[in-house]
Amino acid sequence: MIGDRAFHRDPQIVTVLAQHLMHGLLQSGMSNCGKHFPGHGFVRADSHTEVPVDKRSLQTIMGDDAKPYEWLTLSLTSIMPAHVIYPDVDMLPAGFSARWLQDILRRQLGFQGAIFSDDLSMEGARHIGGKTVSYTDAALVALQAGCDMVLLCNQSTAESEGGGQAVDDLLDGLWQAQQQQRWQGSDISEWRRRRLLPSVPAMDWTELMTDPNYMAALDALP
Repeated sequence: MIGDRAFHRDPQIVTVLAQHLMHGLLQSGMSNCGKHFPGHGFVRADSHTEVPVDKRSLQTIMGDDAKPYEWLTLSLTSIMPAHVIYPDVDMLPAGFSARWLQDILRRQLGFQGAIFSDDLSMEGARHIGGKTVSYTDAALVALQAGCDMVLLCNQSTAESEGGGQAVDDLLDGLWQAQQQQRWQGSDISEWRRRRLLPSVPAMDWTELMTDPNYMAALDALP
């Protein structure tokens, strides 16, 4: 369960707290990312080590877990979908599902920001459609489903010590897929969404400590 990794159980309270956090981040020149769409709170399995399955109906999920996304669509600059299967909607995890990312998130909810995949090295991303897949295959499914960018983060120790070999292999695999016309790369809408992401350099520590917005935020703390 997500537990203390979530703001609250009530979607309205989640929305209010998230809105204030996002405003603070934007004031500091940082964009934000809502996760994990449409909701990760009703599965006990950890998608780092298992493939979670949430058997609730689409209506229930949209009226509860996903409600903050509906209310925050104009404030969110990016969203990360869950490595969770919702079989009432699609047998693919949300991050690999065009139904979730294009039909529901883009068209129904009107989200226009960037979509990041969750970490492709997690167990929830290694089994798609009943098959064990490579990082490249997982990346291709995520990109074709509607992700703008894919992440490869929590690799095993052996891979990490390999000097980023897994990342190099993924990049090589995507290049080969593009040459074979299995993937077309960025389009105009994807390029536009990437332009929404931060372009202002982060402040250094001294600047941050004297920034009026940061100082006002400190004063507002209880």
